[in-house]
Amino acid sequence: MKRNALLIILLLLIMNDTYSQNTNDDNRIIEVVFPFSINIDPMERLLLVNFEKDPDSVYVGFEPQVFDDEINGTGHLIIGWRTDKKIDVYHEKSLYPDTSKYDIAGAGLNRMIPVDMEKAFFQVDEFGVQAHYKFTDISGREVEIVINENNPRKRKPFGLLAPMGDAAANPSSLPLVILHDFYFVRKNNTDIKVEINNRLHKPDELPIRMDRKKMTFARYSPKPLIATINPANDGELHTFELETGQSTFEKGDYVYKIDWNNHSPSIRSFSAKNNIHLLTMSFSPSFPCLNAFPANTEYKGRFIISGHESVGTISGEYHVQSDHESVTIRAVPSKGWKPKTTKFSTRFLFTVARVFRKWPTTYQWDAELQIDPEGGWHMQSKWVRTGRILKD
Repeated sequence: MKRNALLIILLLLIMNDTYSQNTNDDNRIIEVVFPFSINIDPMERLLLVNFEKDPDSVYVGFEPQVFDDEINGTGHLIIGWRTDKKIDVYHEKSLYPDTSKYDIAGAGLNRMIPVDMEKAFFQVDEFGVQAHYKFTDISGREVEIVINENNPRKRKPFGLLAPMGDAAANPSSLPLVILHDFYFVRKNNTDIKVEINNRLHKPDELPIRMDRKKMTFARYSPKPLIATINPANDGELHTFELETGQSTFEKGDYVYKIDWNNHSPSIRSFSAKNNIHLLTMSFSPSFPCLNAFPANTEYKGRFIISGHESVGTISGEYHVQSDHESVTIRAVPSKGWKPKTTKFSTRFLFTVARVFRKWPTTYQWDAELQIDPEGGWHMQSKWVRTGRILKD
């Protein structure tokens, strides 16, 4: 009897040890190498006023922006869109803008100028836009912009992906300027003035009616979401760790959704948190974990970038190729932007002005990843403009 009891105890100990080993295997920590990123640049409000049909000798438009955050500071900034396609950036001294963020606009940054603005006001109320700016430009000329919209009729805003990236010759990222509650300044019941060096410039008008109303081409968003996808990189690629079977993971401002196949993770989607709406990049099939990616293997899939449903989606394809020493990745937003709109006027606008939907198709991201001598991962990546507009 004692011998049988000892055998039973020994068997239970062996079974418990086996269970502990299996449990440890099932909950082991796995390092994940993932090369995609979404950077959010906070902004409170955005306004664009064009006068290309009645240009100044230097400028064809102004773009006031309002900030109130730890990254940029608190205050107003005005982009001066120049006739040579470059930009001048005037900003209050309470702001500390990053020059690299503006170098991707148009043909690049010409000057970044801190100024004391005599007037700096921009709000959107129930009647529309109320704005007043007054400052001195780099040539010593006084610039004044005034918009007083006093229209009692209800606005009918919509979501828009602004084609800001279309003019970038050498982009360092895929720039997404997502404008929630976007609308045009209405022509009736509106006082609007653009004056440079005591000369008035007539603001451009929208060539079509919007919601059966005449509109100026001045446009605005009280809730802009500014994002850059995969900024160019030449350095260490940071990784993160997962427990086997973990389906959701948060790190910093990112939320990851994970798929598993035989203890191997892949990224179904990741989202960047912000004060407006989650911005999500989803993959189909899920993007593989690159540190477990076999050599001499090719892998293809699709991706979709989405935020609030009102602004539609950007989509395309990705391609992964490995050899014995490196992994190369290519991502192309080849399907462009698909707007979400039910209004005839906006459908007509996006159909006639193809640049709204097609500009992302000319962007291509290429990356090469290698394991460095210390066991970490190094990534060299860049964006190029392919100069092609794809057909539907």
